[in-house]
Amino acid sequence: MFRALYTAASGMTAQQLNLDNIANNLANASTTGFQQRRLQFTDLLYQSEIMPGSAATQQTTVSAGLQIGLGTRPGQTEIIQTQGAFASTGNPLDMAIQGAGFFQVLLPSGQTGYTRDGSFHPDAQGLLVTAAGNALQPAVTIPADALSVSIGSYGTVTVTQPGQTAATQVGSIQTAAFVNPGGLNSVGNNTYLATTASGQPVIGNPGGSEGLGAIQQGMLEQSNVSVVDQFVQMILAQRSYESNSRVVKAADEMLQQLNQLAQ
Repeated sequence: MFRALYTAASGMTAQQLNLDNIANNLANASTTGFQQRRLQFTDLLYQSEIMPGSAATQQTTVSAGLQIGLGTRPGQTEIIQTQGAFASTGNPLDMAIQGAGFFQVLLPSGQTGYTRDGSFHPDAQGLLVTAAGNALQPAVTIPADALSVSIGSYGTVTVTQPGQTAATQVGSIQTAAFVNPGGLNSVGNNTYLATTASGQPVIGNPGGSEGLGAIQQGMLEQSNVSVVDQFVQMILAQRSYESNSRVVKAADEMLQQLNQLAQ
């Protein structure tokens, strides 16, 4: 019964963390480029009262054994890599990646961050930056007198200026892909960092190589969070938490009966 208390407590703790993850997904349902996470669980150690395959007699062995599990724990949060819906904004500096891949941005620490959020804006010098002020890499500067900006699916950025009949190329956007994007480290502001689990990025021109996506100008990728699915997961987490709490209550009542017998 003491074992049941701790086992049920582990289930309650795991479901509490599961609910925290669901809450974060729902909170970011309107966050541009957000990719939802799914919590995965693993079972804990087992206490073997009778080992499977142990000798029952001199001629026979136990077919199944007797093992009692000690509960569960959260194993990892998996980033769901499905494509979010596209929304047309009419802003020529908004971009979405059709397919896999990430934009590269320069963080204040000097590290390169990776994001699916393509809502870029010019700073005081015309440099394209994110809402947090992180510059797009490689750097792209939009001239102050630019009449129009065109971004091709292969990442080429061209502008038209007064007195010119031909467009002028001012930069080229490159995207990054990872062997295991689920291993990226989330650091907030819609930004990831590469880790040993994700592997090193493969960088190239979008649209030209497999896994690097293609640029869609004037579009933004919406969050891939399904609110209905998250509500279903919330109900399941709540019912699982409730079931484990009932086990705690049942174990407590059994211990209370034992104490009464001892009196």
